[in-house]
Amino acid sequence: MLTLFHMSDLHFGPAYVPGVGEALVQAVHNLEPDIIINSGDFTQRAKRTQFQDAWRYMARLPDVPTIVVPGNHDVPLYRIFERVFTPYKLYREFINPDLDMVLRHDRAAIVALNTTAPLRAITNGRIRASQLELCARVFADLPARTARIVVTHHHLAPAPDYEGGQVMPRAQRVLERLQDLGVEMIMGGHLHRAYIGNSLDVHPGRMRAHGIIIVQSGTSASRRGRAREREKNTFNLIRISDAVVRVTHYMFFDEIEAFAPVSRHTFPRPGKHYLVEVSASAPEEASLRRRAEN
Repeated sequence: MLTLFHMSDLHFGPAYVPGVGEALVQAVHNLEPDIIINSGDFTQRAKRTQFQDAWRYMARLPDVPTIVVPGNHDVPLYRIFERVFTPYKLYREFINPDLDMVLRHDRAAIVALNTTAPLRAITNGRIRASQLELCARVFADLPARTARIVVTHHHLAPAPDYEGGQVMPRAQRVLERLQDLGVEMIMGGHLHRAYIGNSLDVHPGRMRAHGIIIVQSGTSASRRGRAREREKNTFNLIRISDAVVRVTHYMFFDEIEAFAPVSRHTFPRPGKHYLVEVSASAPEEASLRRRAEN
C-alpha cells in the first residue's frame, strides 16, 4: 500500500488562515503518508516574506519524499520586471530549485509539471510538448503494477458542475496523450474547489474503459475557497494498492478545529474489475471487501 497526502493552494499572505494551517500540519503527521504532494500556490503574491513563511511551514511536515510544483500565484503578477526576467527566483530559493520533478517509488512513478506561463497565460497555464516527452521517458517500460501519476497546478478536467475556471489550452489532446502513456491519475489544485472523478466525465477520449482518475484539492489553508467549498479548506488522502485506488476527501470543521473525512472514492486499477461492498457499520474507515476478476 502506498499513501499520498495531497494538499494545495496554501496562499501564505493575507488569505492564509493560521488555525487551519496548524490543523493541516497535525493531520499530515497523524495520517503518516509515504509521500506528500503540494500542487502549488504556496503564496498569495510571490513576496519574499510569504515564501519564507511557506518554507518554514513545509519544514514542519514529516520527513518523507515531497513533490511540489509552482502555481500562478507563486509568480510575480504586478512586479512586471521580475515576472518577465526572473519569475521563479524566489520559488527556486525557498521551495525547490526544480520546476518539474520526478519521483520514482516501487509502487508509483510521479511526474510533477510546472504549468505556469508567466508571459502568456498567467491564469490558466500551459503544458509544453517537452513536458509530455518527459512523461513518456519516465513512464516507459514500467511494471504493470506501478501507478503512473502526473501532478500539475492548473487543471485539465474541472468538475462538471463547476462554472468558470477555464482549462489549459489543448487540454483534451493532453489528456489523450497521457492516456496513451498509461497515466492512471492526475492531481492538481488551482480552482479552490475539490473534485474527485474521472477524465471521462468531461472528455470521452479514446480509452473509454477506464479514463484517468482526476484528484483536485481545494485550498488547504486559505480563505479563498470557491463554489460549494467557499471559505472551506480541504485536502485528499490517496491509498494505492495493487487492486484499487482509494481517495478520501477531508474538510476542516470549525466545530472540532480539525479536518475530518467527508467522502471516499474507490477506483479499480486498470485491467481489473471489482465487486465492492461498503459496510455502513464502520463510518470512520469503511470496510471494503473486494474480489478481483482479471
